[in-house]
Amino acid sequence: MDEHALRELADERLRALAGPDAELRDDQWHAIHALVLERRRALVVQRTGWGKSAVYFLATALLRELGEGPTVIVSPLLALMRNQVAAAEAAGVRAASINSANQQQWADIEEQVAVGDVDVLLVSPERLNNPDFRDNVLPELTHSAGLLVVDEAHCISDWGHDFRPDYRRLRTLLRELPEGVPVLATTATANDRVVQDVADQLGVGGEFSDPQQTLVLRGTLDRESLRLGVVRLPTAQARLGWLAGNLGELPGSGIIYTLTVAATDEVSAFLRDQGFEVTSYSGRTDPEERQRAEDDLLANRVKALVATSALGMGFDKPDLGFVVHMGAPSSPIAYYQQIGRAGRGVRRAEALLLPGPEDQDIWKYFASLAFPPESTVRRILDALSEAGTLSTAALEPRVELGRSRLEMVLKVLDVDGAVRRVKSGWEATGEPWDYDAERYERIAAERATEQQAMLDYLDTTGCRMEFLRKQLDDPHAEPCGRCDNCTGSGRSAEVDESSVQRAQERLNRPGVELNPRKMWPTGMDVLGIPVSGRFPAGERAEQGRAVGRLTDIGWGNRLRELLGANSPDQDLPDDLFQACVQVLAAWEWERRPAGVLALGSRTRPRLVRSLAERLSTVGRLPLLGEVATNPETTPVHGTNSAQRVAALRGQFKVPEDVSAKLAGLDGPVLLVDDYADTGWTITIVARTLRLAGAPAVLPFTLATTA
Repeated sequence: MDEHALRELADERLRALAGPDAELRDDQWHAIHALVLERRRALVVQRTGWGKSAVYFLATALLRELGEGPTVIVSPLLALMRNQVAAAEAAGVRAASINSANQQQWADIEEQVAVGDVDVLLVSPERLNNPDFRDNVLPELTHSAGLLVVDEAHCISDWGHDFRPDYRRLRTLLRELPEGVPVLATTATANDRVVQDVADQLGVGGEFSDPQQTLVLRGTLDRESLRLGVVRLPTAQARLGWLAGNLGELPGSGIIYTLTVAATDEVSAFLRDQGFEVTSYSGRTDPEERQRAEDDLLANRVKALVATSALGMGFDKPDLGFVVHMGAPSSPIAYYQQIGRAGRGVRRAEALLLPGPEDQDIWKYFASLAFPPESTVRRILDALSEAGTLSTAALEPRVELGRSRLEMVLKVLDVDGAVRRVKSGWEATGEPWDYDAERYERIAAERATEQQAMLDYLDTTGCRMEFLRKQLDDPHAEPCGRCDNCTGSGRSAEVDESSVQRAQERLNRPGVELNPRKMWPTGMDVLGIPVSGRFPAGERAEQGRAVGRLTDIGWGNRLRELLGANSPDQDLPDDLFQACVQVLAAWEWERRPAGVLALGSRTRPRLVRSLAERLSTVGRLPLLGEVATNPETTPVHGTNSAQRVAALRGQFKVPEDVSAKLAGLDGPVLLVDDYADTGWTITIVARTLRLAGAPAVLPFTLATTA
C-alpha cells in the first residue's frame, strides 16, 4: 500500500472516530507517517484534546492493514483505559485491556490476542512486572507487537508531576522489541526537562533534531476554551458556601477536585445537603462505584464528581463544562493537567481555583513520602540477601517503612536491577546498586520550586494561561485574553451569609469513626513477638469515635493547630470540649460507658487528662485514672505496623488501683487520647485493658489521621 492510499485510509478511519468533518492535523499525519512508513520512534507533546489517541489508533489500523501484529498501549489509569477501549471501537479497532479490575478476563483476552482477534491491548504498567505476565505473556507479545505506545509518558520521569516507578520498566521492554517496531510516547504535560528525561528513560535519547533519532512533535499548549480564575476566600466554610452559591451557574457538568480523600466526602456531603446531584470519587472508591460515577458524569446525570487526582489523566468527556479546585495542587504542571479535562468539545469552560490555608500542610505531608535515605534502602537489600525470597508483608517488619513507601522503593530497585519480583515476593539479584543521592536531592529541590511556582500562580497579576504555559516551556506562550486577570472580570468572591452559615453548621458537625485493628501484622516472630492472626473477641476494642480528621477541611485546621508539633500542652479548649459532647451524644453505643480512663501521654499529658476529667464530669461517670507510660521505655517509633507494634511492647501498664476498678465495672471503659494515627496504640492498650478485666473498651480521641 503506497503513501497516498495509506493517507486516504487514515482519513476514513479518522472520520469514523471523530465525525464526518474531521481532518487530520499536520502533526498527526507526521507522527503516523513516521510510525507506519518509517517505523521510527516518536514523542508527541500536545495539549489535552489535541488528538494524541487518534494518532495511535489510526497508526494501529494502518499497521494491521499491512499485516503487522497488535499494538500494545501502556496506560496508567482504569478510567483512561475504559475511554481508550471505547475510542478504539469507534475507529474500527478491536481493543481490550488487562488491569486490576478485570482479572477474571485475563486468560480469555490473552487468547484473543494470540489468535489475532485483538488489535490493541492496553496494559497497566504494573502488569509489565507481574511474574506470570512478564514471563509467559510478555515475551510473545513483544515478539509479535506491531506498535508500542506509552501513554501519559511523563509518568516515566521522576521530574514529572506524576512519576510512577512501574513505568520505568519500559526500558526493558524497549530493549527486547524486535528491530523496526515503531514506538510512540505521548503526553500533554511535559516541560523541557521532562521531555529530555522521558526520551532517556525510553532509550530513545539523542539529539531531537537528528532525523535518525526520535521525532519530537511539540505544539502550543493553549486551551482556547478555558477561562481561568482564582477566587480567594478566608475560610473553609466560606469556600463551601461560595461553591454552593455558584455551582448551579457553572456550565454543564464538571469535576470538583480536592487534595484529600476526606475532603471529597465532606464537600460532596455538603453539596448533596444543598440539593446538588454530586458523587465522591477517590482511589478508595470501590471499582464498580467508580465506573458508575464516571458513567453518571459522562451522561450528565450528576452536576459534578467531587474527586481526588484519581480522576485525572485520560478521562474523556468532550463537553465537560468546568473544573473547580477546592485547594491548590502542589505543581502548576499538575494543575494544568487536571484542568485539561474541561472544554475539549465546547467553546467555553471554566477552571476555578479556591486555595485554602491548609494546602501547604498537605503538600508538606505528601513531600514527606519521598524516596527514603540510603541506610533504609540498604536494609531492604540486606534483608532480601539474608532471607532469600520475601513477600512485601514479610519484609515489612524488617525495615522501618510503611507499606506504600516500601512498595515504591521495591519497584525502583526492581527497575534498577537490584531486586526481582517473583511469584512469592521479592528476591535480591546480587547486582551492584548505587544510591543516587544527588538526583533525589535535585528532585526534592524541584518539588519545592514547583510549590513556590504554584503560590506565584495564585498571586500573579499577569495572564494565568500564559503563566502555566511558561511552566511547561511552551515557546508560544502569550496572554490568553480570557482569564480573570486578562479580562478584569473574574468571578466575585462575595458569598451569601446564609450559605456560609449552612457550611459552618455542616463543617462543625463533629464525629468520625475509629476502627481499631483486628489482626496482628505479618511476620511479628521476626521481631521476637510470637503473635499472629486475628485478635480473639475478648481482646479487641470496640469501634470508637474521634472529633475529626487532621485532613478535614472543617475540624482539621483547628485540630492541627491544637496538636501541631510546636503547639504547647494545654487544657482542653472549650470549643473542642463542646464538640466532644456532641460526638458522645450522637454515639449509638450498645452499652453506655461505665467509666472514663485516660491513655497516658508523653507529649500532651495535660490535654489528655483534662479531656478525661471534663468528659467524666459532664457524663457523670467515674474517672478511673490513667494508663501509665513506662518511664523505662523510649518513645514509640516505627513507620509500619510491625515496627510500631514492636515499639509499643512494654510502653504502657495498668496501675493496680486501675485494675481493681476495671474488675468491678458493669459496662465499657471510655478510653480517651489526643489522636489516633495508625490505630495500634489504642488497639494494644485496649487489649491490655481487656486482659485486665475491662468488659469492653470504647476508644475516643480528638483527632485521627485515617
